[in-house]
Amino acid sequence: MIPAIVLFALTYVLMLIFSKYRPYIALGSALIFIVSGMLPVKEILPALDFNVLLMIAGTMGLVALFIESKMPALLADIIMEKVPNVQIAVVALSLFAGVISAFVDNVATVLMVAPVALEICKKLKLNPVPFIISIAVASNLQGAATLVGDTTAILLGSALDMSFLDFFWYKGKPSMFFIVELGAVLSAFIVAFVFRKERKLKLNKNDGAANRTVVTDYVPTVLLVGAIVLLIGASFIPNKPDITNGLICTNLMVIGIIVNCVKKDTIKAALPPLKAIDFNTIGLLIGLFLMIGGITHMGVIDALANLLAKAGGNNVFLLYTIIVWASVMISAFIDNIPYVATMIPVIAGIATALNIDPTALYFGLLSGATLGGNITPIGASANITGIGILRKAGYEVKNKDFFKIGIPFTLAAVIPAYVLIWVLFGM
Repeated sequence: MIPAIVLFALTYVLMLIFSKYRPYIALGSALIFIVSGMLPVKEILPALDFNVLLMIAGTMGLVALFIESKMPALLADIIMEKVPNVQIAVVALSLFAGVISAFVDNVATVLMVAPVALEICKKLKLNPVPFIISIAVASNLQGAATLVGDTTAILLGSALDMSFLDFFWYKGKPSMFFIVELGAVLSAFIVAFVFRKERKLKLNKNDGAANRTVVTDYVPTVLLVGAIVLLIGASFIPNKPDITNGLICTNLMVIGIIVNCVKKDTIKAALPPLKAIDFNTIGLLIGLFLMIGGITHMGVIDALANLLAKAGGNNVFLLYTIIVWASVMISAFIDNIPYVATMIPVIAGIATALNIDPTALYFGLLSGATLGGNITPIGASANITGIGILRKAGYEVKNKDFFKIGIPFTLAAVIPAYVLIWVLFGM
């Protein structure tokens, strides 16, 4: 395991230092994992999350048509009419992204909400970097709020045989939804504090609806809303194919491209949405998926899980504390899906050995693992996607830009969840 751990750690250090070259560093590291045998050839395809890759590609193409239709500009006009200043605008967009992300994959959420933020920043000549970061971390937060909000929630719900309503009320007590929403409220204050100086920046008001941006094509908007509805609906279908969400997004993109070509009466109309697909972001994710597949194959994640279990001993509160905060730190650097999948049976074994109710441990695992990705710019797919959007728009995200929002946001969300889960289910 030592070579795998060293290579993995070195790769992350290099990606944090040389942010412009992250895709190449990740892909290069993945190649080393494969050539060295730490990731066998037969495990390359299983390591890749094609659902996420297809969903990103499809939604990016669809969003390009959405932007071309000028609907984000119209939504930006409406938001600027309704809120008093930039501070409230960014808080509202973050909360809106969080609400959507409770029911739709957070990557798709970022891709759908980011264009509106970019339009507002364009109209006001503001740096969009903190806007997009706030939207990305807010979408990550809400993944644990419902059974369908994130793959980790689905894994836990399946293991505990939880229904959709169990995430609202479980064993006669408020469940994960209310725990997450408490963190969302407190983290909204963090966003408001970070943007406190922007409170003085008033939004440019239009003189009535007559001066709003005119939308040229409503088809992309209908397709995006359709994507949200279909993604929510698909989340309730049991035993569906793993790439269902990806197929939904790519098929809707194809429909959008066909309609666009017919309207413009030229096949060349298909090129702009296809060019809008950010292959740097997709390459980075492919590299990360393969790296994580490599350390999983080498037993690193299993060893981490067993180490956490032993560290807690027979003290349930200590064990709970270690699981929450270790999950936060581990998920800042590795995909939380294989980690959560590995930890669920470990916690089940601990609960049997100690003869305790494991609910607090399970909920602590879900909370820490879901929110930990907000600590680093490469800790979650939504963060990577948001940074990719900014890079494509000509903005480079520095680590300090992300840490300034991500770290306090994570603490504001994790600490109340840590306390409330223990009070409700641990004491």
